[in-house]
Order: sequence, then structure tokens, then C-alpha cells
Amino acid sequence: MPDTPPDSPDSLAPPPPVAIIVSRYNDSITSSLRQGAREAYLERFNAPGSLAVIEAPGAFELPAIASAALQTGMYAGAVCLGCVIKGETSHDAHINSAVAEALAGLSVMTGLPVGFGLLTCQDIAQARARAGGDKGNKGRETMLAVLETIDAIRAIEDAADAETPGLNHTLGAPAHDKSGDAT
Repeated sequence: MPDTPPDSPDSLAPPPPVAIIVSRYNDSITSSLRQGAREAYLERFNAPGSLAVIEAPGAFELPAIASAALQTGMYAGAVCLGCVIKGETSHDAHINSAVAEALAGLSVMTGLPVGFGLLTCQDIAQARARAGGDKGNKGRETMLAVLETIDAIRAIEDAADAETPGLNHTLGAPAHDKSGDAT
């Protein structure tokens, strides 16, 4: 694991406590997502005690558990992971939409980042590709997005505490561009 430089923001602030809420449904996929999220956190902070893993029965239960976790005040953010694979009916679309809307609403309501790491796939091959396969690990990506959001929120709060009107917070991670153009 890389060492944190002594003058980096990570060396000045304690590691943010983060909850990983992971669905047990489609566990062969979600366990890989959980591992990717956990590894991303530990690579940055090497603080396993600041990370909680909470299991959910399925994807639909992710918002309720994330809400309960965030309302305790113990966590700076939540990473919600699950996998819904299309079946013969439209059940998947209803689950996916309900979970996405609830998690977005929870983030706005609490002011804390809630990562949407719910795979919404047509088949198991697409899910495997996104859980550590050739499309990467969306659990890892979700954790990194939550950590970057925590950084941005902390920068805003620090600027407000210092009564600094101009805030220029630039994150160190490269931008993602699915269009194929270089950024």
C-alpha cells in the first residue's frame, strides 16, 4: 500500500468513517464489489477500523439500511452495492428506479455522499464484467467517488469556517469520459 505523503490532506485529517452496505442477493457478484470497495478504501487510508460492512438482504433494502447508518452520525458517507439482473418481467426496472431515487434523496437529505454501486445488468456476463472483469470493479469506483465527495464537502466546510468566499477545490483523480475522447 502506498504511504501517504506527510503534507497531503489525508495526513492532516483522520480517515473518514465509511459504511459499505452490500446486498447478499447475487452474492457471487456483490462479494467482488464489496472487496473492490474495501481495497480502494484501504489503499488510501490503511485504516480498517474506519470502515464498516453492513449486509442487506437485497438491493431494495439498501436505502433503508444506508439511511439508518447515516442517521447515527457515525459515518461520513455510505457506499451501496448490489446487483439486479434483468429477468422475464419488468421487476428489475422497478427495483433499480426505486433504489436510485431513494439513494439520491438520502444523499441530498443528509448532505452526505451515498454511492450508487448497484449494477443494473441484462445478464450475468455483464455483471461479472463490472465486478472485477474487463469493465473494472464498480465497487471500487463507487468507493473512490464517495471518498472524493467527502473531500469536496470537507473543503467546502473548511472554506466556510475560514469565511473564504472563493473556493477552488481540485481533485487529483482523472476525469472519466465514456465518449472515448481524451480528457
